[in-house]
Amino acid sequence: MQARDVMVSPVITVGPTATVRQVAQMLLERRISAVPVVDADNKVLGIVSEGDLLHRAESATERSSSWWLRLLIGDAQLATDYVKSHSIKVQDIMTQDIATAAPETPLYEIAMLLEERKIKRVPIVNGEGQLIGIVSRANLLQAVASARPKLEISLPDSAIRKRFFEEIRKQPWAHTFNLNATVQNGVIDIWGFAPSLAERTAVRVAAEAIPGVVAVNDHLLETPAFVY
Repeated sequence: MQARDVMVSPVITVGPTATVRQVAQMLLERRISAVPVVDADNKVLGIVSEGDLLHRAESATERSSSWWLRLLIGDAQLATDYVKSHSIKVQDIMTQDIATAAPETPLYEIAMLLEERKIKRVPIVNGEGQLIGIVSRANLLQAVASARPKLEISLPDSAIRKRFFEEIRKQPWAHTFNLNATVQNGVIDIWGFAPSLAERTAVRVAAEAIPGVVAVNDHLLETPAFVY
């Protein structure tokens, strides 16, 4: 699946001169946690999220400006914090260093981007840089929840065993030389050694995903990989 398959479109946006109060009201009324800031050509300038509104003078939650904090972070950071807590317009508080993606971006790349940047959403832009959608963590969960199993014909026992070893041999974490498997009436018994619980679990998961497998019996022992 690609970003275009799960993105929310059209996107609720604001202009750079929108007020912080207007954005706060919009987040509450629309039940969203962030809103992209765009220019007159619908190109993304930044994004304002709930996190950008946590430390505000209106709610008396601005950061402390004690002398020791000034020594610790410096005057420039204190000035930045002041802007964040007192500015009227969103252009002064929005996050400008944002990651975007194209509509053709595979979902696994979107997931990696969310994880690596520690963000919750990615604006989707077209070739001209114009905003056409947005993908959030929730949208990825929706893709998981709505996934349908692939229609595959159940395999005979010999084919199940072959498919199991083909899958295991492709995995860089697997110590194939420590494994054996027998299959009877769709029940696969896995024998041998696994150097960790994680690998043992992964081997079982690989077996369970094969069409025609009705049960998996895990006889693996956890022991260092060099043991035969």
